[in-house]
Amino acid sequence: MAKLKPNKLLILFDELAEKMDINIVQGKGDFKGGMCHLNDESYIVLNKLKPVEQRLGVLVKEFSKLNLKKIYIQPVLREYIMDTQQELV
Repeated sequence: MAKLKPNKLLILFDELAEKMDINIVQGKGDFKGGMCHLNDESYIVLNKLKPVEQRLGVLVKEFSKLNLKKIYIQPVLREYIMDTQQELV
């Protein structure tokens, strides 16, 4: 698997979220993060105090719950999601 830098993966997740009308919000606090819905809008909240690998884990977990079959995802990101999803099981 091609190894991308974590910050590049965050950018790819941002682009995917934009395609899917999901807002990624980074905040500080005592929380892990995850998906939430407010006023018919979807958000994935990330804790910017957590290491980037942990934030990527939240993104993988939340995007893995969605139907991504009909959405174009850059192959390196799709592979990252699938590989990381296997590790989380």
